[in-house]
Amino acid sequence: MLDSPHSGRDYPADFDYGCFLNDLRKAEDSYVDEIFDKAPALGVPLLCARIPRVYIDVNRNITDIDPLLLDTPWQGPIAPSNRSAAGFGLVHRLVRPGTPVYRRKLSQEEIQKRIDRYYTPYHSVLSALLDDAVFLFGCALHLNLHSMPSCGGARAADIVLGDRDGTTCGRDYLYMVRDNLIRMGYRVALNDPYKGMEILRRHSAPRKGRHSLQIEISKHLYMNEKTLEKTENFIRLKSDMTDFIARCITDLQTQQTFPLAAD
Repeated sequence: MLDSPHSGRDYPADFDYGCFLNDLRKAEDSYVDEIFDKAPALGVPLLCARIPRVYIDVNRNITDIDPLLLDTPWQGPIAPSNRSAAGFGLVHRLVRPGTPVYRRKLSQEEIQKRIDRYYTPYHSVLSALLDDAVFLFGCALHLNLHSMPSCGGARAADIVLGDRDGTTCGRDYLYMVRDNLIRMGYRVALNDPYKGMEILRRHSAPRKGRHSLQIEISKHLYMNEKTLEKTENFIRLKSDMTDFIARCITDLQTQQTFPLAAD
């Protein structure tokens, strides 16, 4: 199954942001949901967040709350990470370094409403889809889909695969995904610079047949990163990723080497 947690572009009426919308939109994993939208026709579930990551980031721990964003101290569990310190926690304080999202502080009630309406339901649906797959087939291969800024340079990767340093996905599944992408002509890196975040940590359990792998696709492959417009390469990339999913399905159906649970 697939999920795209950061491609949402439905900005809620209660967002009340104080920066330019175009700055907010640059934080999106633009069009990743569209790139993989043929997957359901192949029998592969695709879960997408509709709301933007700057409003609430479903790929952060629920306790990763930025104290500098609050109008009063948080009542309840709170464990800000280095991402919150940088302004990019569960609810983003900054849209980029030095540029605040809001002109005011937020209340705990506002943030809790976002958790209840969007964060908790997203994780509940994702967990249910993985539970169904394991129940029906004995294991699940979950691809967590993202896009990344282009890094430049002749050796820069087109796609980065992340398994939190070998802890969230069996090696056979990782190598299957990597090799299919390489055969299609893409330069692939592993865990550098993206290893995977909360969704992989929370939903993977390789020893129980739940294999999760993050996929980061460089935006230069399909869009203009300044104007946020699709380039002529978008159609090709989308076709390639549909073919990639089909190849993985075939491999999983025909290969007998994949274990139900990883060591």
